[in-house]
Amino acid sequence: MRAIHVHAYGGPEALRLEEAPRPEPQAGEVLMRVHAVGVLPVEWKIRQGLFRSFQPVTFPYISGSAFAGVVKSVGAGVTAFAPEQAVFGRSATGAYAEYVTAAVETLALKPDTLSFDEAASISGGATTAWTALFDNARVQAGQRVLIHGAAGGVGSFAVQFARWKGAQVIGTASTANLEFVRSLGAETVIDYTTVPFEQVARDVDVVLDTLGGETLRRSMQVVRPGGVLVSLIEPPSQEEAQALGIRAIKNTATQPYPSTSLLQTIASLIAAGEIRVTLAQVFPLEEASRAHELSQTGHGRGRIVLHIAD
Repeated sequence: MRAIHVHAYGGPEALRLEEAPRPEPQAGEVLMRVHAVGVLPVEWKIRQGLFRSFQPVTFPYISGSAFAGVVKSVGAGVTAFAPEQAVFGRSATGAYAEYVTAAVETLALKPDTLSFDEAASISGGATTAWTALFDNARVQAGQRVLIHGAAGGVGSFAVQFARWKGAQVIGTASTANLEFVRSLGAETVIDYTTVPFEQVARDVDVVLDTLGGETLRRSMQVVRPGGVLVSLIEPPSQEEAQALGIRAIKNTATQPYPSTSLLQTIASLIAAGEIRVTLAQVFPLEEASRAHELSQTGHGRGRIVLHIAD
């Protein structure tokens, strides 16, 4: 099969299209023909070696994890899925490839109304937003929620989930994405290129930080006492959080990858028209380096996807 290998830490040019042996499903696993793969920001950070101190890799490795495809065979003991079913989910073995294996508990059936490209954007995009808002921040109807990077691969889902829950949503975005974020359901959209967000957002119940750094530090000042800040990027200062009387945490999941039930819940909301998927750009597998270059800019609407098969 064709796959994107990384042989050493480096820039986008480190992504190399090569031949690789097709994996075989082990007990409790499923083999899929991959149709599409979501490009997650964590992947270029791993490729550059930014996580080497706490998440080292063994070279060469195949990048990617969030995919959608069709079942080709199943391992011993698998009864939940059968050949030729369309599925989506996560793989721990690298998904920038024509075939991938995954554990059954990280897969769900793809609704017929979703394309493979759309389904590939759910795990790592929609699931991250869901975990941050509902498992960690415990967002409730009527709360005021500030979402940074509201047009991005996680932010665009977070705006819609918070609105679906009945929260009042404030989003930050660049000038080009203001109307797009409004269309997702944000009541207030702040152009971060012209207005400091703390001039508009004050005493909010929840902040979802998708940027880290200075944005995270400034965001702690706009959370009301008793409110919560969840960062996708880095652990917030607990000393400052205590001084402000707020809860500030790094987003955490109860398991490495989303469960079948969570994947199905989100897919059902999308299929019902409650939530919509936005794809920033779709690239063929051989242009994975271009996809990473775009991901590294930190701009765009929705999720970047590699389309591998029709």
